[in-house]
Amino acid sequence: QVQLVESGGGLVQPGGSLRLSCAASGSIFSIVTMAWYQQAPGKQRELVATISSGGSTRYVDSVKGRFTISRDDAENTAYLQMHSLKPEDTAVYYCHAIVKDRISLMTLAYWGPGTQVTVSS
Repeated sequence: QVQLVESGGGLVQPGGSLRLSCAASGSIFSIVTMAWYQQAPGKQRELVATISSGGSTRYVDSVKGRFTISRDDAENTAYLQMHSLKPEDTAVYYCHAIVKDRISLMTLAYWGPGTQVTVSS
């Protein structure tokens, strides 16, 4: 089993910045892909950014140039640096990871419980 725990959410004014962290722990052989999703009130969960094991990144158009995803494989942690935040960025942000299990070597997907980001003046 693998656990993901997000942190770093909170209340920020428009134009401000936040840095989210996602720490993975448990039976980890390797982490294939890590990603951040957002779910705004009344909306479906949507992909924000992904980062592969090789460091390749992809972003949804609405956050390009404002958000940066990164990972620290030594710490099994992913980050989402968010700048120039807008009210429409308000959402619960979820970490998602595809992990190769250390014991079974099966590749499984996991979700964190989410962290709230509120952008408001």
